Amino acid sequence: MTATDQHTAPTGSSYADTLRTLSEASVHQHFDAFLDIAWDDPAYVVDPADPRWVLPTSDVLGRHPWYRGLPLERQVEIGLYRQANVTKVGLQFEQVLISGLMTYAFGLRNGSPEFRYSTHEATEECHHTQMFQEFVNRSGQDVAGGTWAFRAVAPFLPLFAKWAPFAFFYGVLAGEEPIDHVQKAVLRAGEDTHPLLRRIMQIHVAEEARHIGFAHQYLEHRAPRLGRVERFALSIIVPLVMRWLGDQILRPGRQARRDMGIPRSVAREVWWRDAESRKFLRDLFADVRMLADRTGLRNPVSRVLWRALGIDGRSSRFRSQPASAAS
Repeated sequence: MTATDQHTAPTGSSYADTLRTLSEASVHQHFDAFLDIAWDDPAYVVDPADPRWVLPTSDVLGRHPWYRGLPLERQVEIGLYRQANVTKVGLQFEQVLISGLMTYAFGLRNGSPEFRYSTHEATEECHHTQMFQEFVNRSGQDVAGGTWAFRAVAPFLPLFAKWAPFAFFYGVLAGEEPIDHVQKAVLRAGEDTHPLLRRIMQIHVAEEARHIGFAHQYLEHRAPRLGRVERFALSIIVPLVMRWLGDQILRPGRQARRDMGIPRSVAREVWWRDAESRKFLRDLFADVRMLADRTGLRNPVSRVLWRALGIDGRSSRFRSQPASAAS
């Protein structure tokens, strides 16, 4: 066990208490996709010509000069398509997560503190998939969501919850942290976002705080049990998974880029060549870098990989610390 593990790993009793608290919070503060969103409220109507679909400046595409230079009608058209496609990708990721949680819970022993919370989280994620798909349906955009590569491997990803649960829960964060970071940035900026999309983001951010918290607690609790070889292997795997899944969540696939009419040169700058977008990419994983430090997965070799992948920087001092990555 490393000194970092000794300092940060939750004890068995505190870990079980935290999971119990998370479970009780899920009982007393949860959302239903069709009770807590007034889908038929006239204010929530999805009008494809509504200027509030213009992408906010917190979006890496939305602040690019190419996008800002387009006629308003094109900005609106691209904005609605992008929001629908990102939502569809999030839905697909949540489906993988639900399947993985059930695969993980299936093998847990009686009395396991993880069982109850895992099933609470799966329930909440089911509601997220419902509200995401409902938004996509009402948007009128026939989006595919993830890249063909992601959709091809997605049915097999939940198996890692059985074979390598430690790596699986890091993978959970690889998908959840970027979405959470982007949605919080939009909500904090206070831009004139469509009220339906804003309501969906508010619900998602509120419940993802528990889901991300569980993954952090689980990984810190399990880290001291890792052997030296397993720890080193994971130190290499984790940044690779972070970058790959981060791209799947935030970077539209080739067909989506064609549908939006984004020139190749613009796409290369936006994902992730210009200085501002590179900083944005680093900022996405500040909390994960903090967790990797605490779980002993950042060594001299893996740090080179984090830098090579463009996701290194200063780690957060606490979860959800805004703009914590160094330039």
